[in-house]
Amino acid sequence: MPLIPQPPPLAGGALLDRLHAINAEHGYLPESALRSAADELGAPLSQLYSTASFYASFGFEPRGRHTIRVCLGTACYIRGGDKLLEKLTATLGVEPGETTDDRLFTLETVYCVGSCSMSPVIRVDGDTYGRLRADRLPRILKKYRPAEEPEA
Repeated sequence: MPLIPQPPPLAGGALLDRLHAINAEHGYLPESALRSAADELGAPLSQLYSTASFYASFGFEPRGRHTIRVCLGTACYIRGGDKLLEKLTATLGVEPGETTDDRLFTLETVYCVGSCSMSPVIRVDGDTYGRLRADRLPRILKKYRPAEEPEA
């Protein structure tokens, strides 16, 4: 007999399905949507937060349109990954884990992207850029910025 009664588990992945749907709609998991989902699923809100916080693919803050991941694994770090991170934080005006004010970029650090032979490496969304120097970052970022509107 458990000391604290627990709700029965939700059927066949309903909780994860709902979290993925919220994340797809909003790009993150806003509290209001989690509260609604908890009511709809008949689950405690804490169960949704517990599950969502376990998975790295879910976040509780708005994210940028593009995610930049700077590898700081051993090979990348010793070949200048830390310098890439310094340049990106200065250029974007955000620290790792933060999103730019225009919600264009979210900056993250990771500890391996599986491209050690190309170190140092960053990934922007699904695109991998290797053998980088910090002075090449502005050109890469330009690819992900919206095109400037021509002046009238």
